[in-house]
Amino acid sequence: MFHSFFPQPRLFFTSLIVWTLVAIAGWYLFAAGFGAAHGFAPVSEEQQPIDLSFFMLRENLWFYGYFLLSAAIFCGAWHIKAVNHPWKIWSVWGSALIIFVTYFGVQISVVINNWRRPFGDLLQNALVKKPGVSVENFYDLMLVFAQIAFLSMFVSIMTDFFTSHYIFRWRTAMNDFYMSKWEKLRHIEGASQRVQEDTMRFSSTLEGLGISLINSVMTLVVFLPILLALSTYVTELPFIGKVPNSLFWLALFWSVFGTFLLAFAGIKLPGLNFKNQRVEAAYRKELVYGEDHGDRAQPATVVELFSNVRRNYFRMYFHYMYFNVARYFYLQADNLFVIFMLVPTIVAGVITYGIFQQISTAFGQVSNSFQYLVNSWTTIIELLSIHKRLKAFEAAIDDEPLPAIDRYYLERQAENVNVDA
Repeated sequence: MFHSFFPQPRLFFTSLIVWTLVAIAGWYLFAAGFGAAHGFAPVSEEQQPIDLSFFMLRENLWFYGYFLLSAAIFCGAWHIKAVNHPWKIWSVWGSALIIFVTYFGVQISVVINNWRRPFGDLLQNALVKKPGVSVENFYDLMLVFAQIAFLSMFVSIMTDFFTSHYIFRWRTAMNDFYMSKWEKLRHIEGASQRVQEDTMRFSSTLEGLGISLINSVMTLVVFLPILLALSTYVTELPFIGKVPNSLFWLALFWSVFGTFLLAFAGIKLPGLNFKNQRVEAAYRKELVYGEDHGDRAQPATVVELFSNVRRNYFRMYFHYMYFNVARYFYLQADNLFVIFMLVPTIVAGVITYGIFQQISTAFGQVSNSFQYLVNSWTTIIELLSIHKRLKAFEAAIDDEPLPAIDRYYLERQAENVNVDA
């Protein structure tokens, strides 16, 4: 699943984590201060631009250069080390490009958040008929937003286009690798489906989760300082009182609570999804045989196979029911959580509508990043079920014992053959 596309995946991902930590430490311990001392000092929160000039700030240009240099060193080293790997351009350099573009997309969210304060304050002043508010003020800010939105659209479209090619290259790598080992794999139940469908689903699902994870980490890096700065506006919390860096602690608590809630509620779902793929494959396989052989797909056999499908689906429906109760309860409560916590601050009148908008957006960004498992849990369930199926391929290729569920299937098949004989 991995070594067909990534060079030495265990070492590659370990070195990636280590190098990322080294690069982060290098930025905060040396590069950021060195840049500030040479004219690349950061601009305060209140002075940051609300338009596209934000991306041309000297502090951002300095970080872009540091990021690209760090990526070039890592990718260059692996390009040399994996000189004979056929997919190193896509797996190594392509991954670095996706990470950089994801970070740039997060910065677009920062610009939009900066824009929310003047627009919210202007809207509040207009609603209370404060003097000095004109139609042109609104049109000017809306034009600025349109420029940011078009940039965001362009980046998203090009990212989706590149990611689609990236995913298909990963699928191609797995497909070529598995087909080269076909003689070892053909006896595995549903082998054709695992090569044709599961490789595509695995690469696309894992890539989506990977991008979401990268986006969550980047969002935390960018928005945490913003959220900490906005915490100074929060006077007190309900039932608790004043807490330093209150917005950060609220986001952390609420996200951890949701993660454990849904993890507990959905603990049975990966296995059920895996079994569902198995019973569907068995039913489909018998129907395919019935197209060419008159003695296959007989009514009694089809009824039994379809009853297995029905039984597993009904079990899934039951377990998804209480999982969705927990999930939708949490998501609905999430819509009101930050407002509930800000009620004392709002009643005290110490923030404007623009600041409230900034707090809501920044809290939502940080909270969603902490809620990575909450937001991705159903996708993770699907990925785990796909991984279980492809795991049998890995075992067969490496001449290792098959997973228990596949051994059980082959034993049942052997029993049926003996009975027929």
